[in-house]
Amino acid sequence: MNLILFGPPGAGKGTQADFLNKKYGYAKLSTGDMLRAAVASGSALGNQVKDIMAKGQLVSDEIMINLIRDRIREADCAKGFILDGFPRTVAQAEALDDMLIAEKKRLDYVIELQVDDKELTERIVGRFSCAKCGTGYHDSFKKPYKDGVCDECGATEFSRRQDDNAETVTKRLDAYHRQTAPLLPYYDKENVLVSIDGMADIADVTRQIEEIIENKEKIVKKG
Repeated sequence: MNLILFGPPGAGKGTQADFLNKKYGYAKLSTGDMLRAAVASGSALGNQVKDIMAKGQLVSDEIMINLIRDRIREADCAKGFILDGFPRTVAQAEALDDMLIAEKKRLDYVIELQVDDKELTERIVGRFSCAKCGTGYHDSFKKPYKDGVCDECGATEFSRRQDDNAETVTKRLDAYHRQTAPLLPYYDKENVLVSIDGMADIADVTRQIEEIIENKEKIVKKG
């Protein structure tokens, strides 16, 4: 099964992609990982990407589509893939569709993790972690049992990501909504868009995705 996960930073796409990879064997494909792998490979396409990035330029849609095409031909994509970070425009979505058709593949679902911007901002801004062991906490939802002391290792120093602040999160959410707004009707017309509650508990979000996948598999088996 081939999927795209849509959701802003902090919505839990990475967590859900990890689950899908472990349970169903779908390969996780992120544009950043593909670009780094291409550069490291030393291939002709990789050297082209390296030159473009060295100049501070954006990699063209054509090159990204070629990278994705090469990646989905690899053995670990045999059961399916989860695409994260692409497409970002309708033109990219159309090019992706054309490439998949040429490869005799298709997207089964585009899953949108719907979020409430205010709640998601609170979720992200309140995050902090133990500076020693990395255990995660939250100002409202998961405080240490003893104030100022890590539950796991007993350390007393904590840290927060520099970009976990309201201003940065708001900008990222605005950019996400601008980018995805035109894509949702596009995929809705393709009859592959499914929207779920991305603000639910992690286990409930997982359950919603499982239902989507397993209902599709039942339909395929009946057919």
